[in-house]
Amino acid sequence: MRMCWRRTPKHWDFKLSDTTLNAPFVTGSTMRHVVTMTLLGAVGLMSLFIVDLADLYFLSLLGNNEITAAIGYAGTVSFTNLSISIGIGIASVALVARQVGAGNRERAKDFATTSLLFSILLSAAYTLIIALCAEQFLSFLGAKGEALDQAKRFIWTLSPGFVMLAAAVNLSFSLRALGDGRRAMYITLSMAILTAIADPIFIFWFDMGMQGAAIANVIAQGFGLLIGLHGMVIVHKFLRKFSFADLRRDLKPIWSIAFPAMLTQLATPFAVAYTTYSVAPFGNEAVAASAIVGRLVPVAFGMIFSLSGSVGPIIGQNFGALKFDRVTQTLIDGLKFSAVYTLITSSLLFIFRHQIADTFLASGRTRELVVFFCTYVALSWAFAGAQFVSNAACNNLGKASHSTWFNWGKATIGTIPFAMVGGHYWGAEGVMSAIALGSVIFGIASVWWVFRIVHQLKPQK
Repeated sequence: MRMCWRRTPKHWDFKLSDTTLNAPFVTGSTMRHVVTMTLLGAVGLMSLFIVDLADLYFLSLLGNNEITAAIGYAGTVSFTNLSISIGIGIASVALVARQVGAGNRERAKDFATTSLLFSILLSAAYTLIIALCAEQFLSFLGAKGEALDQAKRFIWTLSPGFVMLAAAVNLSFSLRALGDGRRAMYITLSMAILTAIADPIFIFWFDMGMQGAAIANVIAQGFGLLIGLHGMVIVHKFLRKFSFADLRRDLKPIWSIAFPAMLTQLATPFAVAYTTYSVAPFGNEAVAASAIVGRLVPVAFGMIFSLSGSVGPIIGQNFGALKFDRVTQTLIDGLKFSAVYTLITSSLLFIFRHQIADTFLASGRTRELVVFFCTYVALSWAFAGAQFVSNAACNNLGKASHSTWFNWGKATIGTIPFAMVGGHYWGAEGVMSAIALGSVIFGIASVWWVFRIVHQLKPQK
């Protein structure tokens, strides 16, 4: 059985065949798929963020606010590499899942291989740029003095692992596209466990401080890459030999999704960088609080972050199989999951707000700002979660540029003027509150827009 759909771009190669039964998400409860993939994805994705949180925790034990602030500055640089990697991973999961849903296993293998090669090459280029321009970039963010020196040395030590992390992230996305959320989880979970073990050894036993944390990260990233290769090469036998000719052939469909997806992902570190820039005038205590919040949020709301990577394959396979009712239901289920989880988590952050501040030895203004976030701002992440779900839908429905516009709209229009006004009238607390308000506005708008897209794509009777 074969079927062509006129609205589908030619390079997607949509063909329905009897092998669609190999696509696990085109049958069964969509909510069950959403919950299962999100739970597995959250463990894996939260592991990445737990790595950052572990770094911050162990380094905070050194009792130096300059080091904590340096982690905040350096985190923006490393998070940018992660965002680029996730952007290409989104292209991989969209293309591979569509082909799996349509029954085109060989083309799915092609896209899994070429997207991995592309991820490695692009991350290598970014690593080179950072190695040459780390000081200028960190200075632009507002780092100076000891905080600048510490952040610069941390980045230089960490950057060799950027390529390995990019490849590992890409492999985890491809595994999700195949429906193997468990092995995708193993990649990042293994990195988190190894980092948690190696961090105190290098930081305290070898007395290497921030550089010790960076070395521990690089070792863990290499191990995660090996786990990913085992899953794709040994278990699924789903990777071909690297070929630049194949990359040239597949670059257009990959780039058509990866470029807007990368821009979408880069909007987040841009917003984080601007937030750091906005609170920098209020002193290193405010920057330290921003660093703590910046690492607390992904761990607390990692389940919400994982929705984008978990909902995407489900939507992609059903879109490939032309099952639009299931696409719509997946969106609804994802939004329900986001709302319930955020309500529970923000309540826990409020209850334990003082204990959280104590955990990181926060004092003075740093403590006040961390408690303020847990009390008043955390609930706004329900709307950020809604936008994550909407972004996943756009990326997998051939409208990746739409998620780019919404994310950058939130990172600019929904962040800069809000932060300027909030900071001017209410200080660092005003910056946090105003940015949260922008998130609420863009979260609601993105949900309305994606349902409009689904309605337009669905064949009219």
